Amino acid sequence: MSRERSTTSSRRAPNTGPAGRGRYLFLLALIILALGALVGRITYLNVIDRDFLQNQGDSRTLRVEPINAHRGMITDRNGDPLAISTPVVTLWANPQELPDDPIRLATLARSLNMNPDALESRLERYANHEFMYLRRRLTPEAAQPALALDMPGVYAKDEYKRYYPSGEVAAQLVGVTDIDDQGQEGLELAYNDYLSGQPGKRRVLKDRKGRLVRDLHLLQDAKPGGDLTLSIDLRLQYMAYRELKKSVDEHDADGGSLVMMDARNGEVLAMANLPSYNPNNRTSIDVKGLRNQAITDAIEPGSVMKPLAMSAALATDEIDPDTVIDTSPGWMVIDGYTISDFRNYGKLTPGGILLHSSNIGMSHIALKLEKDTIWNQYRALGLGQAPETGFPGEGSGSLPSLYGLSQSARAAMAYGYGISLTPLQLASAYTAIANDGRRLHASLLKRPSAPLGDQVMSPNIAHELLGMLEQIVQPNAGGARAMVDGYRIAGKTGTVRKVTAGGYQQKAYRSLFAGIAPVSDPRIVTVVMIDNPKGDEYYGGLVAAPVFGRVVGKALRLLDVPPDKQETSE
Repeated sequence: MSRERSTTSSRRAPNTGPAGRGRYLFLLALIILALGALVGRITYLNVIDRDFLQNQGDSRTLRVEPINAHRGMITDRNGDPLAISTPVVTLWANPQELPDDPIRLATLARSLNMNPDALESRLERYANHEFMYLRRRLTPEAAQPALALDMPGVYAKDEYKRYYPSGEVAAQLVGVTDIDDQGQEGLELAYNDYLSGQPGKRRVLKDRKGRLVRDLHLLQDAKPGGDLTLSIDLRLQYMAYRELKKSVDEHDADGGSLVMMDARNGEVLAMANLPSYNPNNRTSIDVKGLRNQAITDAIEPGSVMKPLAMSAALATDEIDPDTVIDTSPGWMVIDGYTISDFRNYGKLTPGGILLHSSNIGMSHIALKLEKDTIWNQYRALGLGQAPETGFPGEGSGSLPSLYGLSQSARAAMAYGYGISLTPLQLASAYTAIANDGRRLHASLLKRPSAPLGDQVMSPNIAHELLGMLEQIVQPNAGGARAMVDGYRIAGKTGTVRKVTAGGYQQKAYRSLFAGIAPVSDPRIVTVVMIDNPKGDEYYGGLVAAPVFGRVVGKALRLLDVPPDKQETSE
């Protein structure tokens, strides 16, 4: 037993021989050298090369984040909002940081009103990515349940969402933005750079999970977009849209347009179109409703052009207000084409030709004039040229070439066929009659002052035409349904066959009315177009004129325009 204890004791005794002591000293030297190297490195980084550690730390905790620029507001002329931006929250995730826990992911999906299976499927698709959207443009209240989970890999980004208080009423004019708040249609697109502003930058401190700890300092302040004040009056816009829709529904029409302009300065006070769409809910948009037909779609105008052609004739030595034109027998053939009136009106003065809307009378007048007389006047009135409102896709209309202009084409121009223009161009042309012969270019923005306009006819001719057009809006005349109680109204009806690639349609029409009110001191010019009304009542005087009467009557009262018509008592 003593021998075994002695042996065990000798095995446990430290090796204190020369070889063991050498290994011990060697290891001690290595440890001292390693510690020295570490201390030296620490000293170097903290004293000599401090920027390295600073940069490494900053790269893990400091971030430069963009500051979204608030998009400018669009308002009507009175400051009522047409397009505004509201704060929203976009939630996104880093799939590689999300917990691999089906229960927690299902909870996240429910907080976002998502199907858990749909979220799982999306995470599988983005498994190798570091970014994916969870939900975009949520209200802060709707985003709070997901953020309250405090789940790793889920982040929030502050953005803005565009909202349109007037909805479908002014949709085509105002336009829309896309999900990134960039203009896509209408004035949102035309003035996108002005409305957008310039984003800013800020430096922030975040923790290892990417959560904001605190703002450090501002690098570049965001510059909000500019506000845009339109010329329209939202009160008139609502009224015009409502009355236009009522007529389109009543006549089962394909659509319609209405333009109301200020006869004194050319501002567009209302511009309504049907079909339309709700820019706040784009889940089922009809592409036909996106077009601002009043400014983009050129149409053959028909008889509403007769007063404008007559203005060219009255400026020559060939025609004056007392000239008599024989329209018998109510039809004529020019270049093999038969032109006819509703009936034989016999001998008519220029006023009578407009009152009865005689195609024969206008044809005779056109052929008495030089072939470029009416063409030049139409050109001066803005036909065949873009109105330069700045609206995307604005129509310029068309005039036939003067080269080789046939007699039948000259006649057709005089009664509104063979040419095209937009309702906005037609309204602008009629401002010349309302404004002492000066045509005003249309403006979609509120003007600081009234422009001078282009003198395209003499004041005397404008006054003569105004008087002739007033006779059309009288009891038992073609424009009787455009009459407004208490006000003198001047205007012209128009009914034109729709034309397609196969030619003029036999049972499809456009009904038009263009008018001025009040006659004593013109304040507004209004054009109404109803596209393809169904049934027996398709004439402009029966379909478009009543819309004019209802809209203009209410507009004159809203604008506090005093009545100018003396009511007679029997």
